[in-house]
Amino acid sequence: MACHYYPPCPQPHLTIGSSKHTDPFCLTILLQDHNQGLQVRNHDRWVDMPKSAQGALVVNVGDFLQLITNDKFKSVEHRVVAQSSTTRSSVACFFGPGSENKYRLYGPAKELVLLGGDHVEPVYREVHLVEFLDYFKSNGSPLSHFKLS
Repeated sequence: MACHYYPPCPQPHLTIGSSKHTDPFCLTILLQDHNQGLQVRNHDRWVDMPKSAQGALVVNVGDFLQLITNDKFKSVEHRVVAQSSTTRSSVACFFGPGSENKYRLYGPAKELVLLGGDHVEPVYREVHLVEFLDYFKSNGSPLSHFKLS
């Protein structure tokens, strides 16, 4: 879990609330206040998330879920932009495999590779969780690194 607080910035064009990134795990569930600032990348454009109702949850797919679903669900690149007159706060909860499984091999789920009896080629190679997360910490999104050619 991570708590974020973004104070107002009189010159928001000079800074960013949080830089662009993807989340490494399966899902991120975000409880945010009603102030704007969260943006997602859609077709190489940054798009403001609509203003949400107080208490609404935002669910982001992470890199690890993209890997195990063989690209069926896509990780979302996002960022937070600073606001000139309003604060922004959020609480993020991250869900993924536990650390006790760090040396287990993960790859595209067999059920998704054999859809309807037809074989779909795996997009990613199998990887240990610890290797996946180490790559993320050093380089950002690991998806292209573990992609099969």
